[in-house]
Amino acid sequence: MTTPLRIHTLFTGLIALVLTGCVSHPKGVSPVTEFELDRYLGQWYEIARLDHSFERGLEKISATYTLREDGGVKVLNKGFNVKKQEWEQAIGKAYFVDDANTGFLKVSFFGPFYSSYIVFDLDPEYQTALISGPNKSYFWILSRTPSISDEDLSELVSKAEKLGFNTSELIYVNHD
Repeated sequence: MTTPLRIHTLFTGLIALVLTGCVSHPKGVSPVTEFELDRYLGQWYEIARLDHSFERGLEKISATYTLREDGGVKVLNKGFNVKKQEWEQAIGKAYFVDDANTGFLKVSFFGPFYSSYIVFDLDPEYQTALISGPNKSYFWILSRTPSISDEDLSELVSKAEKLGFNTSELIYVNHD
């Protein structure tokens, strides 16, 4: 194999790995089944999360999910930057990985790069949800309301802890 062909093959392989490597789910974390997208659409408030640079310094974080014309989901993430005293937002798109009845989606905010969005716990009324990314360093507790009872929060944190998420590092989001 010639050097340019080797480089091209290596580059193509790396691109394929990047484009597909982040759409997986962590060991022991299974997406919910019998997922109903129509019930999931709408606004959700971030109650708690593990730290990531793309949300650092933000409060009053919410995500709004609406149906796209192509059958996917438009994702609007919004948060208030305390230091800058202004709202920030990011718009992305999501598509089901397996089927529309499984809470396993791939989401992108940056062109062709997708990452996992796994709904692994969802109450029957679609009022609270536990979300994971491709590994256990990505975790969110979402609610239809800006706050939930201490009892409900404790139960959700306990579920996540039992699955191996580092709940001692959770950041609780201010919505005041």
